[in-house]
Amino acid sequence: MDVRIYYEDTDAGGVVYHANYLRYLERARSEYLRGYGLSVQEMHDAGIIFPVVAIEINYRAPARLDDLLDVETVVFTVKNTSFVLGQKVFRKADHKLLVDAKVTLACVGEGMRARRLPVELRELLASQTVAE
Repeated sequence: MDVRIYYEDTDAGGVVYHANYLRYLERARSEYLRGYGLSVQEMHDAGIIFPVVAIEINYRAPARLDDLLDVETVVFTVKNTSFVLGQKVFRKADHKLLVDAKVTLACVGEGMRARRLPVELRELLASQTVAE
């Protein structure tokens, strides 16, 4: 997924503010599922929500105003009620790795109680699993 860096994304030092990468990663996760025909909105409407329960993030190099970034998403692990994604952010101009993250998402339903991943999603994610 491509992300263009705008002035609003940067801090006083002229680089992307660290917390903004979390937004880019979130968007990329939604687009990853959308690419397989799964709508986060439809799942939400059906009472299925995927909160982030853990994240490991490494900031390798800064992005700056007007950079075009590419956010890549892969599946590391799929369990009954959770899954782990690997995400990397690259600057497109030189393919430099800027950020890498490992994100654990739980599947919850009504009352934010853990629930099993929908079969369709679990099968899709399992078919896309790569080694960490």
